[in-house]
Amino acid sequence: MAQDTSHASAPQGDITLMRNAHGRLVLQLPDGTQHEGVTPVRAFPVAAPDEGVSLVGADGREIAWLPRLGGVPAPVQALVREELAAREFVPVITRLVSVSGFATPSTWQVETDRGPAELVLKGEEDIRRLDERTHLLITASGGLQFRVPDTGALDRASRKLLERFL
Repeated sequence: MAQDTSHASAPQGDITLMRNAHGRLVLQLPDGTQHEGVTPVRAFPVAAPDEGVSLVGADGREIAWLPRLGGVPAPVQALVREELAAREFVPVITRLVSVSGFATPSTWQVETDRGPAELVLKGEEDIRRLDERTHLLITASGGLQFRVPDTGALDRASRKLLERFL
């Protein structure tokens, strides 16, 4: 099946992105065509969050590809980041309050930058170490992800609990 990629190669500096009266993103390509209801999607949200952002139309097809988010004009970049932040809800764990046990599955009571939360850790493999090994991404049983940007910044009791799972 042939795929329509006529707009996917638009130079990233020549696109215009704006919000309409309903708050939806509208993409205008260099040829003047407009696409309403555009959704930005990161290709590599964990490994390279600012590289490879696809602008997908309301029909689910890619309209434009942004190889680097830093390569687009600042207003476009701001709108893309704002939309991604609203879609990518990843609370940051600021403290581990308690864990139900050190064998998995275990239930964790945590404090996050969004308030207190409870998560169920299915297995130790649900804790992923990211760059610099102190940055963690924890996937709870329901699929919600939590982030620990720096394990060294946690209080001593939290680090002690966390080390039992690492």
